[in-house]
Amino acid sequence: MAGQNQKYIKIINSFGDLILLNLAALAGYVSRFKGFDNFVESQFLSLLLYCNLAWITSASILNSYNIKRVTRITSIVSNLIKQVILYILLVEASLNITKPYFFSREFLTYSYIYLTILMVCWRVGLTYLLKYHRIKGGNYKKVVIAGFGRASNQLRKYFESRPDTGYRFFGYFDDHSRNSSKFLGRIEELEEYVVQNEIDEIYCSAFELTSNQVAQIIDFAEDNLIRLKFIPEANLIQSRKLEVDFYDLLPIMNLRPIPLDDSFNMVVKRIFDIVFSFLVIVFILSWLIPLVGLLIKLDSKGPILFKQLRNGRDNKPFVCYKFRSMRVNDEADTKQATKDDDRVTKLGSLLRRTNLDELPQFFNVLIGDMSVVGPRPHPVKLNENYRRLIGRYMSRHLIKPGVTGLAQVKGYRGETSESHQMKNRIKIDLFYIENWTFLLDVKIIMLTIYNMFKGEENAF
Repeated sequence: MAGQNQKYIKIINSFGDLILLNLAALAGYVSRFKGFDNFVESQFLSLLLYCNLAWITSASILNSYNIKRVTRITSIVSNLIKQVILYILLVEASLNITKPYFFSREFLTYSYIYLTILMVCWRVGLTYLLKYHRIKGGNYKKVVIAGFGRASNQLRKYFESRPDTGYRFFGYFDDHSRNSSKFLGRIEELEEYVVQNEIDEIYCSAFELTSNQVAQIIDFAEDNLIRLKFIPEANLIQSRKLEVDFYDLLPIMNLRPIPLDDSFNMVVKRIFDIVFSFLVIVFILSWLIPLVGLLIKLDSKGPILFKQLRNGRDNKPFVCYKFRSMRVNDEADTKQATKDDDRVTKLGSLLRRTNLDELPQFFNVLIGDMSVVGPRPHPVKLNENYRRLIGRYMSRHLIKPGVTGLAQVKGYRGETSESHQMKNRIKIDLFYIENWTFLLDVKIIMLTIYNMFKGEENAF
């Protein structure tokens, strides 16, 4: 079948890793001894043995080569960094036990640096090469959908809009006639079509089928060695990640913990928050606050900083700081800023458009109330209104709010007078919470800086 060459990708990936690993070790050795004049074969062979065993062990522990078609670049690089860290720990532990005198700290440092650079370039390059290959029609899988509903339609749109994943969508089967070129027939016609067209995967929307039809499709897929995957009902688990545990032979589906429940991820994010906020405060806010403060005082009467109670992690309230961008008014805690809002000062309009009004929140980050990146905190009154109107709204409080966020860099900021605007913002917030990686934070920060110079249409 068309998808059979998928197995070779893992082989190429793993052999490529080992080749680069040995090159990094050789480069570190040469850098340490300034060439091959002092090359000792026995030392180098011992070095390769340590490195290869440590890399294979770390890959096995972390299941590093379980990379799927839908795995994002940020996840691939994040998992690679974790593997490199584990690899370094294993090498260091082995060396401390065996104590070989010829492995100097300088050499090890060189080899770790070369390894990280080479591996990141290799993994990212291979991923983009595969995406390009799939867009051109290679390494594809033929797929059909059994049962058509809202979730099935979302999956169809995904297949058709993401050729880089290599899914070739043939169409769907359903017992209700559909006016669509992708409608292939009734459920009873699925088996014959799948066999004749050598379909690789069947996506089954079980909620659109009877239990007998589902059982028949399962038996057919197993008898014909065809991958069968199930589409959950859209309203049941909207945007939530699931994992399956087995209680003996009984499969139990449960919500997967979010990445920031992991202690390692929490520590990484907190260390980054402290370092980043400290640098911003020392090198930017130390001179910007007096300058902007003077301009605010000249522009309108009132304090330099605007302090407002907002909800943070676990819905706990905290005092959020901003540069004051409005005239002092009684509606600041209950009414959002709107386009051409007469409460916004001339200077305030500039501060909002460039996001400079948010910079004092790095003090909130440093003391631990906020993070550099996360869902934007809402005023307490707004929070209470929307928690009753939007499902899963309160899930955004599972992590700390951020100075900037994924929803903001995607254009969902400013006024949310229409409920669908806030629903879209919450949907993106939940995606961030459930798919967090350190590299995603870096990407959001870079996009925020870009938007600061470009200016944002919805910032008012």
